[in-house]
Amino acid sequence: MKIEDYLKRKKIICDGAFGTYFADKYGTGELPERFNRTEPEWMRQIHREYLEAGATLLRTNTFAANRVSLGCDEEGLRANIRAAWENARLAAEECGRVPGTDCFLAGDIGPIPDRIGGTEEELYREYRLAGDALAEAGADILLFETFSQLEDILPVIRDMKRETELFVIVQFCVNQHGYSNAGISAHRLLEEAAQSGMIDAAGFNCGVGPGHLYHILEKMERPENIYLTALPNAGYPKYMEKRKVFSNSEAYFADKMAEIAKLNVAFLGGCCGTTPSFTEKLCEKVDTVPVRKCAALKEAEISERAGRKCGFWQGKNPAQKLIAVELSPPPGADDGKVMKAAFSLKNRKVDVVTFPDSPSGRTRADSIMTAMKVQQEAKLCVMPHICCRDKNAIAMRSQLLGAYVNGIRNILVITGDPVPTLMRQDVKSVFNFDSVGLMKIIHELNQEEFAAEPVVFGGALNQGRPNLEAEIGRVKKKMAQGASFFLTQPVFTQEAADRIREVKERTGSRILCGIMPLVNLRNALFIKNEMAGIDVDDGIIACFDAGMTREEGEQAGVKIAKKVMEMTEDFADGYYFSIPFNRVYLLDGILTE
Repeated sequence: MKIEDYLKRKKIICDGAFGTYFADKYGTGELPERFNRTEPEWMRQIHREYLEAGATLLRTNTFAANRVSLGCDEEGLRANIRAAWENARLAAEECGRVPGTDCFLAGDIGPIPDRIGGTEEELYREYRLAGDALAEAGADILLFETFSQLEDILPVIRDMKRETELFVIVQFCVNQHGYSNAGISAHRLLEEAAQSGMIDAAGFNCGVGPGHLYHILEKMERPENIYLTALPNAGYPKYMEKRKVFSNSEAYFADKMAEIAKLNVAFLGGCCGTTPSFTEKLCEKVDTVPVRKCAALKEAEISERAGRKCGFWQGKNPAQKLIAVELSPPPGADDGKVMKAAFSLKNRKVDVVTFPDSPSGRTRADSIMTAMKVQQEAKLCVMPHICCRDKNAIAMRSQLLGAYVNGIRNILVITGDPVPTLMRQDVKSVFNFDSVGLMKIIHELNQEEFAAEPVVFGGALNQGRPNLEAEIGRVKKKMAQGASFFLTQPVFTQEAADRIREVKERTGSRILCGIMPLVNLRNALFIKNEMAGIDVDDGIIACFDAGMTREEGEQAGVKIAKKVMEMTEDFADGYYFSIPFNRVYLLDGILTE
């Protein structure tokens, strides 16, 4: 019998936590996966206990079976996974159960640690290795659990589903408020799983207790054509003698799971802290009548709605070029220069004023706070930059909420420059995610907290990246998350302009080309030699000499800027001016005919 046929008759009761139960039972202090081959009876004993308690689905002891966690080579990992599968299969046989008839075995895969390297190719290889090893051992059900987002595993799922008949379950880990560590809401996680067309069941495990999970599921719309799963923790742990200890709350857990079962949930079980006694109580309380796949979600409003309502291009004639001007927040407490520059922009043709977020990893006044002050006092449309270097997902969401309640509706999202080498002993980068990950968070907020008036956000375009294909791929990823415009690095050469033109033609994105009016030879040499990603050729340097007056240097910079605007006129949607030392008066010469 296939699992789909069983689900027409009954709900699936999954086993409980293997890892925490193993730690309590055997106390080795080691990962249980390390004992798949050396202590098979230990493994089979735990599986038997869950089956005898009433479980109809066993997860193989392979959650942490990967080369990083086990410190093994590829063949060693395959042998470990084969042993784990045999342990589960033999345990079922010893209990008189027949997989595919009155119970099911699922090959379990957990997140690969970051230490693998983290590139898309490396992650794909590791997940594919585990998936193939489980399928070769006999698994026709793969269960991916405790993930914060789908993108790392979807390519593997897609390829394996095309090659093999697999039933795929994906479980995400969210907090009490219904958000994963990647800042994605429970609703959005399920929606993405359903829309992939490759996932048969999806839901949640770990992270929360049954009470919080019930409230998350109760208020959610359900995705279409997918089964729901719910495997919460026993509750919340206390730490005693450096060990996690969960309270003995089987009755409460079972009562809450009975409530969850009524929410059209097809797979019910437990995660951290749940033991066979939890499974037994759950079986006593839960009504296992079959469920149908969930009803369709309402179509989510996309962020383009925000562009029509709040974008800095609102009301602008499409034939006119958009003008963005960057003002650098002060490096100290004196905001006189930046505010003077801001007020001078009121009389110039500027659509939005942008504020970098401590560029080059050197402290400046907060970009959002500076933008808010300029918006409130100078009455300009503002757009702070937000980078991923300095804050984790919690702080990012908090920052975005604070910006929103203070009227910020335009944001430039960037990954951010690394901390300078000499500072790294004292200052640590965070990089909880990159710019695409932060865009996902804003996309989530736009659909929920900011639905009445969504934030418009865009990204950076680095035309100087050696692999232009990779940069085009990044632009497409950002657009898929809702990015509605892109600001480029400063342009100085025809080659740079041509590369941006190609990005424009292949993505259809709204692009504001970066314009940096250099002001003297020293400034030009610094940008050429010290600023990564900006190509200043010798022809530009030759336009300056050390004996120029300030006015002569500025006029040379204005001339270069106008030439760049001419070479990008045919494709640029606008221009993004980054003017050294906030000398915004140079715009008068640049923007005149």
